Amino acid sequence: MGMGPAREERPDHGVAPARRLGRRRFLGACAGLGIASVTATACDPAGPSREHPRAAASHRPETERDRPGTPDWRIAARAPAPAVAGYADRVSVTPGEECGLYVSTTAASFRVSAFRVGWYGGAQARLVWSSERVRGRVQAEPRFLPDTRTVRADWPRTLTFGTSGWPEGAYLLRLETDAGHQRYIPLILRSTRGTGRTVLMHAPATWQAYNRWGGYSLYAGASGAYATRSLAVSFDRPYDADGAEKFMVYERAAVVLAERLGIPLAYTTGTDVHRDPEVLRGAAAIVCLGHDEYWTPEQRRHVTQARDAGSNVAFLGANTCFRRVRLEEGRTRPDRTVVCYKTSVRADPFYTTRPALVATDFRGAPAPDPESSLTGVLYEGYPTDAPYVVHAADHWLYEGTGVRPGDRFDHLVGVEYDRVTPTAPVPEPLEITAHSPLVCGGRRSHSDSAYYTAGSGAGVFATGTMRWVEALMADTPDGGRDHAMDARTRAFVTRTTENALRAFAEGPATHHRPAARPNVSEVYRERT
Repeated sequence: MGMGPAREERPDHGVAPARRLGRRRFLGACAGLGIASVTATACDPAGPSREHPRAAASHRPETERDRPGTPDWRIAARAPAPAVAGYADRVSVTPGEECGLYVSTTAASFRVSAFRVGWYGGAQARLVWSSERVRGRVQAEPRFLPDTRTVRADWPRTLTFGTSGWPEGAYLLRLETDAGHQRYIPLILRSTRGTGRTVLMHAPATWQAYNRWGGYSLYAGASGAYATRSLAVSFDRPYDADGAEKFMVYERAAVVLAERLGIPLAYTTGTDVHRDPEVLRGAAAIVCLGHDEYWTPEQRRHVTQARDAGSNVAFLGANTCFRRVRLEEGRTRPDRTVVCYKTSVRADPFYTTRPALVATDFRGAPAPDPESSLTGVLYEGYPTDAPYVVHAADHWLYEGTGVRPGDRFDHLVGVEYDRVTPTAPVPEPLEITAHSPLVCGGRRSHSDSAYYTAGSGAGVFATGTMRWVEALMADTPDGGRDHAMDARTRAFVTRTTENALRAFAEGPATHHRPAARPNVSEVYRERT
């Protein structure tokens, strides 16, 4: 692959060419060469061609899915906050575009490695590119914008790298210092066209809303108080924790599963769909991942239009499309600031002039538009922990799972949940497939999985629980915060998700799967 060079940004504008690194056994050899650059094949992380057995039989070309992965992509030594942190100047780029990184580190030097997330025979990622050592420096303290309590790093650029030859997909850029400290920067190599493909729509606006780097998020200020929270948060700063926590918990497992299935995929983000819906045109399906809370009205309109044109939609989480946000300009680029006033809605300068763009909850005044008209379900509460209870066991989504009505899967409902709310606007026909009793804040309620079919023939499935994607790796070494979910739950969620993705990849669901069977009045008459 033709890799663009990485350029360290120096006061004298000098250029440090990049080196491609291969797997672990090649690292020492490459480092020992002592040369400024090597060809793309010298240390190719894929190594010699290893055809998939079926590929060898059919003599088809090797695909990205067939290539071997890189087992050591995970963070082995998470960096303390000052040791190393960084951010990219783009949420996403198209293959071939350059990307800039802004890095602060106490180390003398560091390296950047780009891992593409996917199946890769179970390895879950592949090394696509690695820089040579880049000189480290401690960057200045972040800037604080008092009007909106926004933290912005505003650092000078550290290096630039090209992405020529990089496959579309979800990437983790791993920073690693010469002391061994590591931290991620997420980056999406987005698709420009999604015709006939399943579009995975990542949620960076939600990642940023929860990001507390610099002491402020859309939830709390430096004191931890809600009253001192940011009213706008900037992409011009690193993410907290390991640098990619929300992606790792709520999105990675779904990407790995989708790539394992081998269905045609495209990749984008909610902020890209906000700006340009072209990637959704003619898409077989759109997949919203495990926690996709913050949407602009434009993003919602574009997804709705795609549904109405026949694109199936899967909501693999809860609390989806709950907050209405605006994207505003950052220091150097548009769409680098996520604005959401929430309960301070009357302080929003758009409150009286452009009510449809006021940054608060979609269901809230001055222009209420509950998310259920798109998702079929309505966010209700947090926190809860409850079993997932199957209702429509004969639904095609559950084929091959062996479930029967009333079967339970412990801890699958949480930590936030949605339900079908009969008084809220919902598309028809709508079918509740799971109806799970729970208690939240001392009040009894239910979480619902729901499926509806649109007039275009599109099918729409909402899981109603935020733990759905987490369950895909429950009871495994990669399970992380699996909330005591077990292997039985993992098998059920995996098969159900496979059924949805495979069916949705075939085009409008009602053309080849049964339509929704309306049952809301029956379920809520009998069960509430």
